[in-house]
Amino acid sequence: MSRLFGTDGVRGLANGLITAELALQLAQAAAVVLGHQKVTGGRRPTAVIARDPRISGDFIAAAVEAGLASSGVDVFDAGVLPTPAAAFLVADLDADFGVMISASHNPAPDNGIKFLAKGGRKLDDAVEDAIEAELAQPRLRPVGREVGRIQRFADAEDRYIVHLLQSLPNRLDGLKIVLDCANGAASGCSPQVFSDAGAEIVVIGADPDGNNINEGCGSTHLELLQSTVLEHGAHLGIAHDGDADRCLAVDHEGTVVDGDQIMAIMAVALNSAGRLKENTLVATVMSNLGLKLALRDAGISIRETGVGDRYVLEGMRDGGYSLGGEQSGHVIFAEYATTGDGVLTGLQLAAQVARTGRTLKQLSGVMTKLPQVLINVKGVDKSSVNTDEQVQQAVIDAQELLGEQGRVLLRPSGTEPVVRVMVEAADMETAELIAARLADTVHRQLALEPA
Repeated sequence: MSRLFGTDGVRGLANGLITAELALQLAQAAAVVLGHQKVTGGRRPTAVIARDPRISGDFIAAAVEAGLASSGVDVFDAGVLPTPAAAFLVADLDADFGVMISASHNPAPDNGIKFLAKGGRKLDDAVEDAIEAELAQPRLRPVGREVGRIQRFADAEDRYIVHLLQSLPNRLDGLKIVLDCANGAASGCSPQVFSDAGAEIVVIGADPDGNNINEGCGSTHLELLQSTVLEHGAHLGIAHDGDADRCLAVDHEGTVVDGDQIMAIMAVALNSAGRLKENTLVATVMSNLGLKLALRDAGISIRETGVGDRYVLEGMRDGGYSLGGEQSGHVIFAEYATTGDGVLTGLQLAAQVARTGRTLKQLSGVMTKLPQVLINVKGVDKSSVNTDEQVQQAVIDAQELLGEQGRVLLRPSGTEPVVRVMVEAADMETAELIAARLADTVHRQLALEPA
């Protein structure tokens, strides 16, 4: 049987994989693993729950709340808020755990259930496995006074906004910023906090109807943000995804500034301020080589991790580092957050523009992105990609040809018989040529026999 939990909770089609029955059962199991095992002094455990505005979030959240309360957990319903807000509120309330109902950047028919440990941290694999194993065990059946209560977390959004504003090193007065909220969880709080910080804002993608989340807007569809920045003559644009744990940006000329560039800007700024722990940024192996080259010139090291923000978080915790993230826009400021926070990242980025008086285009010039080509080679034995002698020799030859101004990465997919071939080079033509050669070698050497 395949593992129920994926790289970021349990995610799938609402009323397909994510049913009310599964939501109820997962909540009951989590109540045991995350709640009652930690109870001291006879008190009931507490949990914070939040969701993005997908239409299916109503019934899934109701099922989760029923499962928790029927298992003796007191529930604080924070309503529609970003994933990082849920994480912050778990810590701020000193709750035993949290639950976020969201499918992030996925289309509206999908949804997901993500659990957060005490302190608002993501769960380790072992804890997720324990919750999954608990599904097969008898349920807790408290009665009378031992049944949990469900109450509205009335000041949840206000607490989160105050927290975000307190993170700002300076105000945003004089900046005109376009915000694209992806018709998602940040539609209320992001415009409020940027306005409170002093920016003049133009808001798009902030009219969620339950079905339009991530639809032609947000960090996965930047065209609308680009055109709106140009139309209004804004200094920059900020794009969130559905649950607002990501941030991508657009400069005043409409050029996209991705997560790698944002990390470069912030790493240099924090290092100059003496706030970049160990002069190190944590990033995944998929970050552009241009990031590493730029930070090397700035005297900053990079610690590389596997792909996924949970691995970035693990790397940051292991080394006590203060900044990390992914090219996709998951950026983690350990001083203020336990997970990627798109609103926080946007604020910090805008604060650098306001503080320095430089445009976002000028700031992003700290790094030069190398052309990057990614080819998915399908129908191959991905388990042999790191052991096949001809494939490995092809990688060595390619890397020697590229030298320090290029990079090769072969990565097996975690879910399908696919090997991802990524090549970076000084020019696109070279990257495309070498990537095609490597992809051909991988297919020729590792192709699965037809069924």
